[in-house]
Amino acid sequence: MTKIRILVADDHTLFREGMAALFSATKDVTLIGEAANAQEAITKTRDLNPDVVLMDINMPGMDGVAATRRILKDNPDISVVMLTMLEDDSSVFAAMRAGARGYVLKGAQHKELLETIKAAAAGQVLFGPNIATRMKGFFENLASIQSAQSPEEAFPEITNRELEVLDLIAQGHSNLQISETLVISAKTVRNHITSIFSKMQVADRAKAIIKAREVGLGKPDNND
Repeated sequence: MTKIRILVADDHTLFREGMAALFSATKDVTLIGEAANAQEAITKTRDLNPDVVLMDINMPGMDGVAATRRILKDNPDISVVMLTMLEDDSSVFAAMRAGARGYVLKGAQHKELLETIKAAAAGQVLFGPNIATRMKGFFENLASIQSAQSPEEAFPEITNRELEVLDLIAQGHSNLQISETLVISAKTVRNHITSIFSKMQVADRAKAIIKAREVGLGKPDNND
């Protein structure tokens, strides 16, 4: 089994040491580098090409959100998981807009952190249970206050089949799950997603999910 290659970016030495100890005791992940600030994270990500960057959102100088934007601009295939002591909505959505595929509180259990890392490495977007609850409330409130607009009206260039794919993306399904649900090949799923992102003018899955959920996609009963 190929191990997930991780770079940890955090300005606290003790935290980085704790992560190193955790990953050394976990068989399917490996720590390939550490960064003490955002600029170092950008440089080491470019040099080491990790699968996942574990990024502290608050660091001296450039913050983790800005570093994430820079990293994903250079290499959108890298997955970034945000780490923070904060649980405020603004930091959650700043991370999502920057393209992060996960957001975990530093006090979270190791199992939750590892699950988020593995999901991010697989191309999925996963937020911890506390964060997911806050996001759910945010989107429900957003849906109640904004004017009704159908997905077809919001995304007139997207085909019906692409809307089905987008709906499943907004539900958090992986490419494999979409392929199995719609009975289409993995290559066809990837082609649909490329087309969807282009038409929505988004660079990654997280931003597509935000836009899709704003118009009501992503609810389990959308695909009866």
